[in-house]
Amino acid sequence: MSDKRKTGPELEGSAAKRPRATSSVAVVNTSVSSGPLIQQVQRSSNLQAPIIQLSGHQGEVYACRFDTSGEIIASGSQDKTILLWNTYGSNDNFGVIKGHKGAVLDLAFSRDSRSLFSASSDATLGVWDIDSGVRVRKHVGHEDIVNSVDRTRRGPELLLSGSDDGSIALWDPRVKESIEYMETDFPILSVAFGELGNQAFSAGIDHEIKVWDLRQKNVIYTLPGHTDAVTSLNVSDNMQFLVSRSMDNTVRTWDIRPFAPETRQLSIYEGAPSSDLEKNLIRASFSSDGSRIISGAADRTVVVWNVESKKILYKLPGHTGSVNDARLSPTEPNIILSSSTDRTLMLGEISISEAF
Repeated sequence: MSDKRKTGPELEGSAAKRPRATSSVAVVNTSVSSGPLIQQVQRSSNLQAPIIQLSGHQGEVYACRFDTSGEIIASGSQDKTILLWNTYGSNDNFGVIKGHKGAVLDLAFSRDSRSLFSASSDATLGVWDIDSGVRVRKHVGHEDIVNSVDRTRRGPELLLSGSDDGSIALWDPRVKESIEYMETDFPILSVAFGELGNQAFSAGIDHEIKVWDLRQKNVIYTLPGHTDAVTSLNVSDNMQFLVSRSMDNTVRTWDIRPFAPETRQLSIYEGAPSSDLEKNLIRASFSSDGSRIISGAADRTVVVWNVESKKILYKLPGHTGSVNDARLSPTEPNIILSSSTDRTLMLGEISISEAF
């Protein structure tokens, strides 16, 4: 598998748009020999090739996201940049966003895919215009690394961030100053919005997931169960379930409906180990229909589970370093995206014969 493209000379300015790449496209052979006949492998997506490697970052890639249409990919790296890619066609790296003074640790697209939100180790959040690559807002207020950012799914578009300073902040992306800060006693590694932005989830090194009422600014209940730092939170598209990922080597699901039983933990998923050495914030997330969970792993694989059966559907190799983030396309459920400490992203498809 060859690189999709290499990063060219950096462009001047706080943020810049990169011209179309001219390097060659990695094409994976999709046919297999069967005697005198060539038997064509059945494709399951509209990608140009079944497996594509996206290269260009000069440091570990901590976050990767599809936009809501599934046509644009954003990746955030230790090299302080965000790269923008086309999902389809020749997978061009069509844009580079510069401006953060530290590693880009998390990303979220706006609902209309016109803006991108970023969290950085420079203690700030950025709001970026996708078309121009220009930063339109810099949110300052956290006093330490910002590990996580999420945006509301419904209602007014708001941002939520969590930081090593122990605070959770609520932001209006149109306004520089924060709406509210909520303080905790431990570094926050991940945050997520609940329905309508009135509820929020936070987790960190104290092993416990906290559920906040953002109107009252207090914790209304907790979700105990993990035995190590919780590095990732993701709410299902129907807003009824939460998936968490922890350094205890487990992924867990929770019932977050208003009138759920007191014991809200639903299932535990194993098979995607965390690293005791790197301690990276490995993330897990739901598929758009909630039927699958995908996670990176420290053993250099991407793991996909069936939510109902808890069985591993796929354990996919390809990276040469810990896989920090992995996502399923919101529009083509057989397309998988992952990012790694090996400085690359992998974009590929699940074969129809294996897909569930």
